[in-house]
Amino acid sequence: MDPRVSEDKVPAYEILESRVRQIDNTIIMYRVFYMLDSFIYRFQLIKKDTMCIVEIPARLLSDLKNGDPASDRELTGILSCLEGTDCWKKLNEG
Repeated sequence: MDPRVSEDKVPAYEILESRVRQIDNTIIMYRVFYMLDSFIYRFQLIKKDTMCIVEIPARLLSDLKNGDPASDRELTGILSCLEGTDCWKKLNEG
């Protein structure tokens, strides 16, 4: 079974996409996977020729969708990695 999910199945996808664009509008949200064993959404983000994988708990996205301010702060902490270079890895060519 493929854990890949479409954006309409991800809670608060629009909010997350907007937050990522605020950090850097050149980042593309490429693919989303749902890891059922750990209840985590795994986002593959692409920026130029690099990729970053960000994991966000399903609970956090549900709380964010419901307007929980604490979840917004927690998301800010998770997405702070996008501003550095540690999570960005060069894509394999060919």
